[in-house]
Amino acid sequence: MAILIDGKKVAADILADASEKTKELKAQGKEVSLAVIIVGNNPASRVYVNNKEKDCANCGIRSIEYALDENTTQEELEALINKLNNDDSVDGILCQLPLPKHLDEKIVIESISPDKDVDAFHPINTGKIMSGDYNLLPCTPAGVMELLKAYDIDATGKHCVVIGRSNIVGKPMAMLLLHKNGTVSICHSRTKDLAEMTKQADILVVAIGKAKFVTGDMVKEGAVVIDVGMDRDENGKLCGDVDFDSVEPKASYITPVPGGVGPMTRAILMQNAVTAAKISLSKKVVK
Repeated sequence: MAILIDGKKVAADILADASEKTKELKAQGKEVSLAVIIVGNNPASRVYVNNKEKDCANCGIRSIEYALDENTTQEELEALINKLNNDDSVDGILCQLPLPKHLDEKIVIESISPDKDVDAFHPINTGKIMSGDYNLLPCTPAGVMELLKAYDIDATGKHCVVIGRSNIVGKPMAMLLLHKNGTVSICHSRTKDLAEMTKQADILVVAIGKAKFVTGDMVKEGAVVIDVGMDRDENGKLCGDVDFDSVEPKASYITPVPGGVGPMTRAILMQNAVTAAKISLSKKVVK
């Protein structure tokens, strides 16, 4: 019987800490502010943005929403981002993805100032993850590391297997585990005999977007299993990339879906907003 990793509880602790730090910054005359850009009418994006705005309100962070028309041009979006980059009252900038197909996400991400990039998708921020000298981290991988820390799960000397190689989760996840002295393998759609790799994992992080893909026969007895997926099963019920029912009896620790990694992603975003505000304040002090 695995121990359930309670992402809601750990996220609540991080949000409480972000709230406290927001008050401390306010006492120094610095109001933490986050600009959120949403383009078009994607229903899922609207839900995400609304949730982020609620988190901001709960943490005392000023949230400024820019809801742009579906037909907004690349030039108009970049002009807005440039304006926010140069606005000292704005600490963090988040552009909700995915964007409408006529907009270039790569260019948009690269146009956000690295110091205001609360998603930590900018090439400078991703590069800093390689060296281990970073201020801002992608929210989901950072959230996973906080979960491991909260449950005293040490990656040192462990074989850590990451399924997924995206720039948002898989690659940075692997680097963060490596910085904690894990021995890391990255698996993906072209990996031969994937099950043979996953069965070697002491810590298995699954981020591939396929409902219940990892089953009990793919997991080593006593493994720590982190499910980053957010999918729907054949009945339309929310589930992860891990088949919880077959994997849970073999794992030592496991994240449920929902209630595992999901809450952490939002909590780390608030933490990043506070960090961005501290960066902004330090620049003023230097001036």
